[in-house]
Amino acid sequence: MRLKGRSGTNTTGDMIMLAGQLALIVAALFSGAAVYVNIVEQPARLDLDDRALLTEWKPAYKRGFAMQAPLAIIGFLLGSAAWWQTGHWAWLLGAAILVANWPYTLLGIMPTNRILMATEPANTGPDSRALIKKWAALHVGRTALGFAATLIFLWASMS
Repeated sequence: MRLKGRSGTNTTGDMIMLAGQLALIVAALFSGAAVYVNIVEQPARLDLDDRALLTEWKPAYKRGFAMQAPLAIIGFLLGSAAWWQTGHWAWLLGAAILVANWPYTLLGIMPTNRILMATEPANTGPDSRALIKKWAALHVGRTALGFAATLIFLWASMS
């Protein structure tokens, strides 16, 4: 696909830059959502009693997953497209780091998620609170991966 350049001529350079800039935007959206959970949502939910804490965590987790999982895939595809078009390895590195959230979540966070999702609100207590705190600590890794990808995409876009 060709886009009109500033000179009015068709150019593929604008399309390459578009894929990369979109990858940067998607990675920044992912990172922003992740940091919001870490510094706003999680501290606020920890002020709740144990039952309310778990009750709030379950739907919030499902909604967050539904938003962040596609962002990681879309960012990966856009970053890979920018790499394919430019040959600049930084686009591929950023894409790989962003999509690394999938295996990190599946292998590192999902065991904790499964326990929390299987816990009935009536059975909450210090153990479920401790698991939600553990989940939050693990979630910081997702935030770090998102910010790393964002910074790499930013660097690639300026190279």
